[in-house]
Amino acid sequence: MNEKTRLSTQAELKVQGCTNVKLRQLMRRVAHHYDLEMAKAGLKTTQYSLLTYVLKLGPMRPGELARGMKMSPSTLTRNLKPLIDAGWIELTAGTDARSRTVVLTDAGRAKREEARSRWRVAQEQLNALLGTGRVLALHKLINESLELLSPVESGADDE
Repeated sequence: MNEKTRLSTQAELKVQGCTNVKLRQLMRRVAHHYDLEMAKAGLKTTQYSLLTYVLKLGPMRPGELARGMKMSPSTLTRNLKPLIDAGWIELTAGTDARSRTVVLTDAGRAKREEARSRWRVAQEQLNALLGTGRVLALHKLINESLELLSPVESGADDE
């Protein structure tokens, strides 16, 4: 790359602004899109993710769940509380007197299945709004970027 092209690229990057701000703006809009659809099932997107994760991986200790979802234990505790209060998740006795296990209840399975159809609607709407080619390109760029930025410290993906 010659000097003129490099300077032009740097100037264009300055005009584009902060990458962090741009990504947060996009994430807020995408999350809002999914949250509107999930609300029809009485859930937030993060709650749907939690129910799905516990369903797929089965009962597990809270610490394992937090690590698996790349969130801090305190964030997990905050996110579990409304699901426990609703009767969709239970904290049961673990393998010893001090440990606990996160378990999906039958009501939680039913709620997750109800929400799954809402998630599909949100996904299909987003694909239509952005176009499948753009969605595929976005996923590819995200995956490449995640690989370049890895490894991420534990708890850095707090939600």
